[in-house]
Amino acid sequence: FVSHDTAAVQSLCTRAIWLERGEIVQQGSPKDVSEHYLEAFYEAQQGKGTTTKLKPQATEIALDDVPLKDQRLEFLNASNLRNDLELFEFDAQASGFGQGGASITAVQFLDMNGAPLSWVVGGEMVRLQITAECHVGLQSPIMGFTIKDKLGQALFGDNTNLTYLDTPQVADPGQKLIANFTFEMPRLAPGDYSVLTAIADGTQQDHVQHHWIHDALIFKSISRSVAAGLIGIPMRRIEMAVVK
Repeated sequence: FVSHDTAAVQSLCTRAIWLERGEIVQQGSPKDVSEHYLEAFYEAQQGKGTTTKLKPQATEIALDDVPLKDQRLEFLNASNLRNDLELFEFDAQASGFGQGGASITAVQFLDMNGAPLSWVVGGEMVRLQITAECHVGLQSPIMGFTIKDKLGQALFGDNTNLTYLDTPQVADPGQKLIANFTFEMPRLAPGDYSVLTAIADGTQQDHVQHHWIHDALIFKSISRSVAAGLIGIPMRRIEMAVVK
């Protein structure tokens, strides 16, 4: 079928063809074609980006809240329904695009004490932390993420837009922005997953995309239980701060 809906293409198709004025631009897996189509869309609107790939660097922010406890978690973790998730390191060389006014330099999962995680169990509270370095002044920065399955389908995600709509975190060149998203890690069906991250400047509807990384961090679900359907979870807290 013919569609501009990349989510539908990735969900329903096993192969995709990108046509431009009757000419084949690319053909291959729906995930790869959809990602390149998205890059071209932004380039058509904002011009070709100059984002460079940087080495990762870790930054942490202390937590001050106490997570709610699910009384079922202890039972589930002691049974064959336990959902183990293996987390890999931030990939500074992952494919991405953007205008280059800011660069994402670190993406990591933290526990509730602020320690980096390499393994987490579904149902536990985690904090996803995204760090970016500003190369130009940003008046209304927006940082966000999307968790995707192996097909590239978006499962859930969020960004800082609404939280800081009335109090934008203005950042100057050379400063860092750190965004933290605290949520309960869902239980996921066995398979590979990735974290898409992005930083832009503007509004949800009208913005300049400075750095978008398709697969900034990979993780694997190891579980005997199966999650059904696409998921959506509430954020416990969303924060963003300028660091000099």
